[in-house]
Amino acid sequence: MAQSTEDEEHERLVEQWKVRKLIKNLSEASGNGTSMISLIIPPKGQIAQISNMLLQEQGTASQIKSRVNRLSVLSAITSCRERLKLYNKVPPNGLVVYCGEVITDEGKSKKLAIHFEPFKPLNKKLYMCDNKFHVDDLQKLLECTSVFGFIIMDGNGCLYATLNGNHCTVKHKFSVELPKKHGRGGQSANRFARLRMEARQNYIRKCAEMATHQFITADRANVEGLVLAGSADFKNKLFGSDLFHHLLKPIVMKIVDTSYGGENGLNQAIAMSKDTLANVQFVREKKILQDYMQEIAQDNNKYCFGIRDTIRALEMSAIKIIIVWDQLKITRVTVVNSQTKEESHLFLTDEELDSGDFQKDNETGVTLDVTERIDFLEWLAENYKSYGAQMEFVTDRSQEGSQFVKGFGGVGGFLRWQVNWSEMEDYLGIDDDDDDAWI
Repeated sequence: MAQSTEDEEHERLVEQWKVRKLIKNLSEASGNGTSMISLIIPPKGQIAQISNMLLQEQGTASQIKSRVNRLSVLSAITSCRERLKLYNKVPPNGLVVYCGEVITDEGKSKKLAIHFEPFKPLNKKLYMCDNKFHVDDLQKLLECTSVFGFIIMDGNGCLYATLNGNHCTVKHKFSVELPKKHGRGGQSANRFARLRMEARQNYIRKCAEMATHQFITADRANVEGLVLAGSADFKNKLFGSDLFHHLLKPIVMKIVDTSYGGENGLNQAIAMSKDTLANVQFVREKKILQDYMQEIAQDNNKYCFGIRDTIRALEMSAIKIIIVWDQLKITRVTVVNSQTKEESHLFLTDEELDSGDFQKDNETGVTLDVTERIDFLEWLAENYKSYGAQMEFVTDRSQEGSQFVKGFGGVGGFLRWQVNWSEMEDYLGIDDDDDDAWI
């Protein structure tokens, strides 16, 4: 079960990268006239209602005077309606549709139609028909991509919530009535004090047990980090208590004092924790790269780096975790030998693509016909599971990330078993400078 949770986390990060790549492509797209439609339907939206709205828009667009623009807009609206017919209801996280005619790099017009369910809820409704795609709301999905837990405690009760980007969900809350200090009791003052202490201890016990129930799944924390907040000292006592689950203590990122409890305290705690939450992905990235560098330092042949060895390890199903720089510029090119009709795959940089030298076999002089070109990261994001691997994206913002990009080519991974690359090259008769090893 713990492994399953880890796999889900890797899949979530890959989905985030796909959306980031899509946003970049959509934001760079442009068209003639106002024929590019951006449509976002929130989770509680109605397909029939949106379809009727598009039908009305179709009637309005038919009045556009410019024939070219009128046909383009009508075509985009028709494409949107066709996409909506694929759904009986709006998916749990909402639905995003982009349709329209875009201008390619060659100056030609091309129809584009994209529809997908975002990886987390989009609660804003949007319909725009413009000369560009509107991606601001998609961009907000990536502002804070991890799930964080919040526990808000005070003398009136406890609240448990999660924060995923700008989407906050209250998972559970309960109220409590604790005995207060008073001057009555006489000789029974000690007994009242003991009862008051027991009530507070029981309250902390209940809070700790509920925290385990809300934030522990299959013996693993289901949130990236945890924030304890409240207007009294209960949060500190919870953190110091032996009753607080041992898996939750290490992920407590911040303990903050708020002026309120409940949902008002939650909003205040979120505002006070923004800087801490923003650094979590950065810390995760540093850890994976530090573990990778340590593996290399041990020199036990359970690692790989560079595009050539990484692809070999991937095809051998030897890679456990593949690590790639999220800005890696490599293209996977499929070529066919014009004589033997044998198909091969090349992984080339932009310079190698521009030179065109790869289209001729150096040994035989035979021409290689290109049948497909695709960005390596896009291909990897779609196919890494078929090789039994997990995938991690890193940036070059940290010292470790910069070293990984400059010194290791921005691609590498952890292996399941030892592989001696030198012995393998000797066995296969491959020279270090042999470009055919990229095939």
